[in-house]
Amino acid sequence: MPLLDTTGVPFRTRNDIPAEARAAIDESLNTRLADLTDLHSQTKHAHWNVKGTHFFSLHKAFDEFAEELEEHIDTLAERITALGGVAHGTVRMAASKTKLDEFPANTFEGVAVARVMADRYAAAGSAFRHGIDFADEHGDKDTADLLTDISRDLDKSLWFLEAFLTDGNKGTN
Repeated sequence: MPLLDTTGVPFRTRNDIPAEARAAIDESLNTRLADLTDLHSQTKHAHWNVKGTHFFSLHKAFDEFAEELEEHIDTLAERITALGGVAHGTVRMAASKTKLDEFPANTFEGVAVARVMADRYAAAGSAFRHGIDFADEHGDKDTADLLTDISRDLDKSLWFLEAFLTDGNKGTN
């Protein structure tokens, strides 16, 4: 039952965050949902298609990363709906809103795939940190906390990727 067409939050809730703030948070969270959905699909793409001497370790790591993302996608979508919004969760919706770069075609070699994915995880982590600040600015500590959990896990996955890419003697990746 639509309630607040003028604010963009379509469903009633007894949540005491003002409707205008919830509408802004809804828009921000749906962009983050698109990013996570895209990151999940790119991670699965990497999992399925990685080749080379590091196949097994990367194949396994990407599958674990994707499982973790799937849980975060569900939690994030549920937060959107708890605030009275609508989670825009289809693949097409995500593709139209994601801020992540597309996975480059014809990239299959393990180290190259790990570099691509490290770039994607770094970009997603940055976007989530901005989302934390945005939620705080709009008085939504719960959303900021949820985004902090996701950001922490994105950074952990990035750490694993960067550790894989790092030359132990030079510290470069």
